[in-house]
Amino acid sequence: MSDEVEPGYVRVRLDLSYDGREFSGWARQRGRRTVQGELEDALRVVTRSEEVFELTVAGRTDAGVHARGQVAHVDLPAALWEAHRERLLRRLAGRLPHDVRVHRVGEAPPHFNARFSAVWRRYAYRVCDHPGGVDPLQRGHVLWHDWPLDVEAMNEAAERLLGEHDFAAYCKRREGATTIRTLRELNWRRRPDGIVEARVVADAFCHNMVRSLVGALLFVGDGHRPPSWPGRVLAAGVRDSAVHVVRPHGLTLEEVGYPADELLAARNAEARNRRTLPGAGAVAGAGCC
Repeated sequence: MSDEVEPGYVRVRLDLSYDGREFSGWARQRGRRTVQGELEDALRVVTRSEEVFELTVAGRTDAGVHARGQVAHVDLPAALWEAHRERLLRRLAGRLPHDVRVHRVGEAPPHFNARFSAVWRRYAYRVCDHPGGVDPLQRGHVLWHDWPLDVEAMNEAAERLLGEHDFAAYCKRREGATTIRTLRELNWRRRPDGIVEARVVADAFCHNMVRSLVGALLFVGDGHRPPSWPGRVLAAGVRDSAVHVVRPHGLTLEEVGYPADELLAARNAEARNRRTLPGAGAVAGAGCC
């Protein structure tokens, strides 16, 4: 797959955020409200185009998951881009529903690909363990866990999951997609307001990975499992019925990282390479996030 833009087109980068509660995820689905569907429809309307221009996104979020720092790209006819570039951001703001916003629109550098150029994605998961429940003003973005959480125990368990591993035990498998990922950061902190917040950074994430990791670590935090347990599940390489995929509303895609412009082409090629672990056979290229 080439990252070259077709002659007569311009690749445009969009930085955006959305509240995922009323969306059936990112990807367009017939008969369902999705972020991609809303954005592509708005783009078609504000540019007065008969064509729907397809967006490519850094991470396809599931139903109910939020994003603060999502990135997408779209290839637009050069003449259309030139005619609308100065007013496109404001026009999108006037057309889009209030639960999705585009914050920046600009011409992307050569070889930029919102998905394959990314070198890391950063998510946050937020949990309240207050016996009285979640602040009503935060209920759409914070999970209530009805047991007190030991953040130190959760961090001890999280350290055993860092690095490059096959995360099959924490992912929902997809045909032809690898579950090998490099988990760069996974740590918890208790904020001054009492919310327990996870910071999770990886090169990419497979389906349900963050929510499954959080589910395992909550079991450690509330004392139902020892800190060694999530690491043992990882090593076993198979789904454990005790690992719950926590609800999506506590999860937010916070940021996507990209290399310097001159490194984009090399990063795209690297991201599409087959991934293996020592002693393992080749595995199909990176799956979705």
